[in-house]
Amino acid sequence: MKILALEHEVPGTLPEQFAPHLDAETRRVWELVQAGTIREMYFRQDRTQAVIVLECDDADAARAVLETLPLVRAGLITFEVIPLRAYPGFRRLFRED
Repeated sequence: MKILALEHEVPGTLPEQFAPHLDAETRRVWELVQAGTIREMYFRQDRTQAVIVLECDDADAARAVLETLPLVRAGLITFEVIPLRAYPGFRRLFRED
């Protein structure tokens, strides 16, 4: 199942709190990319917010994966997890009336 995950900084965090965790964060994200769990990762153009596309069994599995990220474990960020499904409207193109 495709999962969209939107990062949210925990209120009250300071930029300098992130620096000690960034190398470990990058390594863990790379591991998850190599495992095929993280399929795509972006930053929003209009603000500093990660947007991740994961492939997991369900939303709970995606949350469990995201909890392994060092910035999440450090309590600096959380993720909004959004399960996705394919757009069903294309079938209208192929129906026989």
